[in-house]
Amino acid sequence: MIVDDDPLVRSGLRLLVGGDPGLEVIAEAGDGREALARYAADPVDLLLMDLRMPVMDGIDATAAFKAAPNPPAVIVLTTFDADEYVVRALAVGADGFLLKDTPPAEIITAIGRVLAGEPALSPSVTAALIKQVVDGRDGNRESTAREAVDALTGREREVAVCLARGASNAEIASELYMSVATVKAHISRIFTKLDAANRVQVAIRIHDAGLT
Repeated sequence: MIVDDDPLVRSGLRLLVGGDPGLEVIAEAGDGREALARYAADPVDLLLMDLRMPVMDGIDATAAFKAAPNPPAVIVLTTFDADEYVVRALAVGADGFLLKDTPPAEIITAIGRVLAGEPALSPSVTAALIKQVVDGRDGNRESTAREAVDALTGREREVAVCLARGASNAEIASELYMSVATVKAHISRIFTKLDAANRVQVAIRIHDAGLT
């Protein structure tokens, strides 16, 4: 589903996504509330979600979608000068984000990665977002993060540090000499132990704990 209050943006994204033989645009919505209603009638696997919209913005909508059982994947769409909104969206569970000037081929690649359980965040953008959060951290958050990270095994900590650098599952598997299936199993346990909904939340906790 494409969720954006600009009809021209929705049309462009529909043409782009619909042109890929492996993807199908099921629905469009002009704001978060409309998206929730359309999803209730016809569920989808992934939403491309604008952030700044009337009625219900992308942050509140993402939070609502992610609070539901078996939630869909959500990639938020933004401009770089709105990165504080992206941090908030990722904090409520968004699976990644794309800048609105992202090349078409990269948008398709990002959608495929998220549908496969991979992040749609480049290492440079991940680092910028984490820096924004970490710069404002306090001592309580640091101590909380250290306590959570202490619950990780040594191998889980190695995987978590790789995640914090923005590495994909395949890259982690290659670096740590393990199978992709094993990496996925470690990541699942890391998410649980760190109470994280996505890779960026893991990265923030790792940075708060002083491991990167």
